[in-house]
Amino acid sequence: MGVVLFAAVAALSRQHERAFTAAVVYLAFGALASLGLQLLGVDLLDPIEDADLIERLSEFAVIVALFSAGLRLDRPLGWTQWRSTVPLIAIVMPLTIGAVALFASTVMGLSLGAAVALGAVLAPTDPVLASDVQVGPPGEGDEPETHFALTSEAGLNDGLAFPFVFLGVFIAVEGGTGWIAEWVVADVVYAIAAGVGIGSGAGWMLAAAASRLRRRGWLLAEFDGWLAIAAVLAVYGLTELAGAYGFLAAFTGGLAFRRHERRAEHHDRVHRGAEQAEKLLELALVLVLGSTVTIAGLGEPGLSGWLLAPVLLLLIRPAAVMLAFARSGVGLPERAFIGWFGIRGIGSFYYAAVVIGSGALAAGEAAVVYWTVIVCAGVSIVAHGVTSTPFARRVSS
Repeated sequence: MGVVLFAAVAALSRQHERAFTAAVVYLAFGALASLGLQLLGVDLLDPIEDADLIERLSEFAVIVALFSAGLRLDRPLGWTQWRSTVPLIAIVMPLTIGAVALFASTVMGLSLGAAVALGAVLAPTDPVLASDVQVGPPGEGDEPETHFALTSEAGLNDGLAFPFVFLGVFIAVEGGTGWIAEWVVADVVYAIAAGVGIGSGAGWMLAAAASRLRRRGWLLAEFDGWLAIAAVLAVYGLTELAGAYGFLAAFTGGLAFRRHERRAEHHDRVHRGAEQAEKLLELALVLVLGSTVTIAGLGEPGLSGWLLAPVLLLLIRPAAVMLAFARSGVGLPERAFIGWFGIRGIGSFYYAAVVIGSGALAAGEAAVVYWTVIVCAGVSIVAHGVTSTPFARRVSS
């Protein structure tokens, strides 16, 4: 682990000088760890039996990344400023869920519940692994529309995928249609509204409290980095107790935190703390998940499951983005950039673990869902990791 951490620090330090992201390095170490563990006969984690542990680890990584994403966004809230976010959430995400579900049911042979669940699991773009194509730290000025669109999309769709995950679970468990009204009221209307409301209110109040304590000398500047972790845990925990979507609350909490005293210098220090934690968690999660990979596991999705990765990244996502922005003012190169960088990763592992932990799917289908996510995330890490730096430079120029 010491050698890996040294390599991670070196990878992050020279990241902007290379044509690939640090996550590619982490994935390579994870593959080496998997090979070494198999040669030693050591089973680190079983993705099915240890789904609860994978869920908790990925959950923590995602909420920190979501809060960090909220802190980065300086734009005022409004339709004009956020016009590129709406089609990504309202059109691209549902189209992606439907297209993946259709592929999973017709080509992969999954049941309807498992297919819808897989579509919801793979629909969100990842706030953890997509940091290289997102906006910069707070206070650095406006970023290209492409970067803002990807950052805001990653912040919102990780929470808004939840109703569709539950939809797949209910289809698999309940059958019929008697549960639909309860699902709409509890899992769509209430959970979304409460998540946004609690996150916004709690984020603002925590920022106000921190500012007051700082003025009184009760908070020192060198500990500002820890405020991000404290704030996101408080916001997320409160929202989960209320039965709402904590992922939405984590992102909107970061937005609200940033909007209290927007010109204050301490926001940059708070963001740096969140970013450091985010990078460490990214390393840990990619290593842990990579070390679970086995040859037998990679065979679980079959040829059709492996085919889903290029279909999702090269066809479904780009086509949905092109359709969603057809009548917008976003140019074709920018649409192509947004369509290509629909990065899949840690968030998908969290949702896959939730589906597996629910017990809604048969063991065979649960294994197919998990290993299909492994394949899609692995392909995404490599393909997007080697293209993010050169593509971002080209769009910025």
